[in-house]
Amino acid sequence: MRRMMAVCNKELQAYFLSPTSYFAFAVYVLMTSLLFYSSFVYYQPSIVDYRLVLGDTLSMLLFVVPLLTMRLVAEEFRQGTDELLLTSPARVTEIIFGKYLASLAILVVLIMCSLVYPFIMSFFGELDLTSVWLSALGLFFLGGSMMAIGLFASTLSQHQMVSAVAGFIILLVFWMLDSFAGNSGSALQQWLDPFALTNRFDSFTKGVLSGPDILYYVTLSGVFLLLSIQIVERKRWR
Repeated sequence: MRRMMAVCNKELQAYFLSPTSYFAFAVYVLMTSLLFYSSFVYYQPSIVDYRLVLGDTLSMLLFVVPLLTMRLVAEEFRQGTDELLLTSPARVTEIIFGKYLASLAILVVLIMCSLVYPFIMSFFGELDLTSVWLSALGLFFLGGSMMAIGLFASTLSQHQMVSAVAGFIILLVFWMLDSFAGNSGSALQQWLDPFALTNRFDSFTKGVLSGPDILYYVTLSGVFLLLSIQIVERKRWR
């Protein structure tokens, strides 16, 4: 546990020293602010509902998460520090989970930035606070699974941009999984629907805490963390 937290602290320091992280934060805040202005301020909807702007936040995560995770393991491979890290007393599992915890801490910062928008909306009417807080919780589970996918993509190459592109493609596939079947109502679409990232998020926005949805995000995160461990282990013994 101590070694895992040491890796986590190291990654958090790297996050706050990396210009790429500040660029990703700036893009996220700027774009979500512009989309919030467009969706809520400019058009002035007749109801005050956080869900009106929540979709914009989700779409921005699709672009920001690969930027925030691309360096987690790829940078170690590029600089050659992976040999030092892998020969240290820390196990590969502790290294991967330490890096993942650091990405979750950054995710919490992103979610806190997103909560500024319902706070502003509350001045214009009464918000359903249960829906807001459960949406934030759902955003954490959704973002956590996206971070795990991004971390996995970072193990695939020593080049950060290659990892970012790979992470974006994998995320996009899971994002649009329910659209691949084409024909609405087909058996294939009904089979794919439960595995789409955003479909599992709907219950949170309705103020419903669903066990199967939480289990889906936790399982998806676990699968990609396990894949990341296996890839790093394989490279360790080459």
